[in-house]
Amino acid sequence: MADSSISDTTLLQDENITTNNPIKENIKSLIAGGVGGVCAVITGHPFDLIKVRCQNGQAKGTTDAISIILKEARRQTKGSILKNTIKGFYKGVIPPLLGVTPIFAVSFWGYDLGKKIVSSNGGADIPLTNSQMATAGFISAIPTTLVTAPTERIKVVLQTSNGGSFISAAKSIVKQGGFTSLFKGSLATLARDGPGSALYFASYEVTKNYLNEKNPTKEEISIGNVCLAGGVAGMSMWLVVFPIDTIKTTLQASSKGQSMISVTRDIYLKRGGIKGFFPGLGPALLRSFPANAATFLGVEVTHSLFKKYNVLN
Repeated sequence: MADSSISDTTLLQDENITTNNPIKENIKSLIAGGVGGVCAVITGHPFDLIKVRCQNGQAKGTTDAISIILKEARRQTKGSILKNTIKGFYKGVIPPLLGVTPIFAVSFWGYDLGKKIVSSNGGADIPLTNSQMATAGFISAIPTTLVTAPTERIKVVLQTSNGGSFISAAKSIVKQGGFTSLFKGSLATLARDGPGSALYFASYEVTKNYLNEKNPTKEEISIGNVCLAGGVAGMSMWLVVFPIDTIKTTLQASSKGQSMISVTRDIYLKRGGIKGFFPGLGPALLRSFPANAATFLGVEVTHSLFKKYNVLN
């Protein structure tokens, strides 16, 4: 099915692209993407925190990371243990929440642009193949990196430090290295998100279409198929790009001036070779399925509600 045509989609459909008002389409993408992104962050942030702790060498593994977070919560003198535990697992959650809407807005805009680029010789009414869809996904990562890189830079600093707020972390980063230091790790972010987005969008469409063919339903959206396809897409992406994510996290957590090559060499030499690029893979995979299932479900349901109630049409 590598190059079969895409059809029967809600989120990534090509239908009426040329006739719909582009401003309204962008607004709908912004809202739907924001809903999906918030669902992803709320569902997956605790797993992401554990992953980052493992990647940055602050925990030996998943169990150790959880133990450390629980100990930090118990040491808090204000609030109940339950409240501090929840806060502990959602440490650094503000940057991704604040970045969700612009990241997804730019991502969908970039994706639409990518679809126009790859279909420029085929005509607007010809469905995109999976390879074209993957190429459009890769293109979407280019503008998105401008928003993702600084957001994740602040998030990583918060997750690997002893406290602070989004604003204080951003100020500290700028004070130490200037405004451009907010974009530290941008090349690594693009190196991760380019192939990651290509695989992400294409695998979602292929999986969802396959499931819809095997289990047809009268409903406009099959929640089970959407969630399963979203989970598969997330896990597929992380299995491929995880080593690059480890390099990115190490770069963004460090206060030293380093290149991707030097960080890659240090990880390989100091963390036991190839296995040093996969700390926190377990939490990342555990996070990717529910988080991305929630993402696509949020986006698909939002688009469905727009259509049902004739919003912004």
